[in-house]
Amino acid sequence: MKKTIKRTFRVSKYVIYKETLVDYKEHFWSFLGAFFGIGLIAFIQSHSLLETENIFLIGSFGASSVLIYGAIQSPLAQPRNLIGGHVISAIVGVTIYKLVPDIIWLSAPLAVAFSIVLMQYTKTLHPPGGATALIAVSSTGKIPELGYWYVLSPVLSGCIILLLVALFFNNITPNRSYPNHNRFKKLLKKKHNHTLKK
Repeated sequence: MKKTIKRTFRVSKYVIYKETLVDYKEHFWSFLGAFFGIGLIAFIQSHSLLETENIFLIGSFGASSVLIYGAIQSPLAQPRNLIGGHVISAIVGVTIYKLVPDIIWLSAPLAVAFSIVLMQYTKTLHPPGGATALIAVSSTGKIPELGYWYVLSPVLSGCIILLLVALFFNNITPNRSYPNHNRFKKLLKKKHNHTLKK
């Protein structure tokens, strides 16, 4: 028992120490990824849509940016989770809104709860997906009018933009690797070695 406690203490100390280290390069690339990912969506929104239709930039994309640019090794930040979690949650949110449109105390918890269970079931758990479902049932104005188009734009199109930016900025240096799948890592390594040989 003493060994287990000592080991747990040592591991905890190491994790806390590692979490408090300031890695300026890591923070720099996280900043750039988030800046360009959210910036690109905001730019498209401000230049392509009328002021009354400014719905391309939804709040849950901010939370996704924390994961896909700042915690790139997290299982919840992987592309399958990013896209699958948001799309499934958007479908759930719109469906719940269509079934129970005027009872927010029922539609909001149903949307979030069903989206969590479906993300778990499909192995696409992505915490910001819960916010995507909640936005679908609690927003006023243009989002409810979109219906299932909400799934395609802003949700899917925004996720694709965030993912493309993440693939670029999270693989720009050899110290960062995204997504966290062996198959993708091998492909990047081959491409990197091929470039070095030239």
